[in-house]
Amino acid sequence: MVLDDVSIDLRRGEILGVVGESGSGKSMLANAMMDAVEEPGVTTGEIRYYPERGSEPVNILDLSDEELRSLRWEEISMVFQGALSSFNPTMTIRGHFEETLDAHDYDVEEGMDRARELLADLYLDPDRVLDSYSHELSGGMSQRALIALSLVLEPQVLLMDEPTAALDLLMQRSILSLLDDIKEKYDLSILFITHDLPLVSGLADRLAILYAFELAEVGPSEQVVRNSQHPYTRALLRAVPSLDAPLETMRPIPGSAPNPANTPDGCHYAPRCPLATDECYEEAPPWFDTADDQRTACFNHDDAGDAVPLELEVVES
Repeated sequence: MVLDDVSIDLRRGEILGVVGESGSGKSMLANAMMDAVEEPGVTTGEIRYYPERGSEPVNILDLSDEELRSLRWEEISMVFQGALSSFNPTMTIRGHFEETLDAHDYDVEEGMDRARELLADLYLDPDRVLDSYSHELSGGMSQRALIALSLVLEPQVLLMDEPTAALDLLMQRSILSLLDDIKEKYDLSILFITHDLPLVSGLADRLAILYAFELAEVGPSEQVVRNSQHPYTRALLRAVPSLDAPLETMRPIPGSAPNPANTPDGCHYAPRCPLATDECYEEAPPWFDTADDQRTACFNHDDAGDAVPLELEVVES
């Protein structure tokens, strides 16, 4: 089992940041949302998508292969980590746009007009980028071209899997700022996956903290950062380097995350948690409402602040 009873909603018009260590199940969550988990993996449960406000939901797991083909890119699109591995090096960027439009029976000429607008919105020269091969573009340019490609069929939902991980800090901040702009212009809902909690906290409306294949905490971004009620969220904030925190406040999290083939009973974080009790090892904690729109899966959430003190500020994108 790679994801364990994960239940979360992406609200219309918001940016939801999904944060966790490498191997915590973040990418699997994004793939599951598109029913794109590779065999022998199996997705169970319900994944409901509401095409319009007030409309009846579509259960993605019930769709046929043809219905899934239309849903992906046209309704829900995805940007993967590392643009160079997402582009075919033998095709120009223009070729990628034209191939995508043609594969979904879109008017190619009209679609290319939209492609140019998207590239310009991302501060790229459309003609130069479209006539280039991916290796002729810098990392930041390639990543922005990939974002434009993911939006060319006018999807409503954009899933982003560590899209800035391979970029330097200045380019990361630049792309995060651009995402906020295009979200407003194109009325997008964005799920942004990252291991860097401080970086995304200034962009996301809400944060979902994932640890060892299960959710630990969900809530409004600034509220989670300033007043987290889960010891893992607080430990993660202390462990992630930040330009806005004194170096002496950085603390690694003792121990290591469990193997997906051998997750512990009870709370998955218990073996690394300073607050763990016998109850934590024996039972999976339920959700506790800890503040307005904030919920935490921790039996001892009231003591998390004292056990894992913080000295961090929210990073502005």
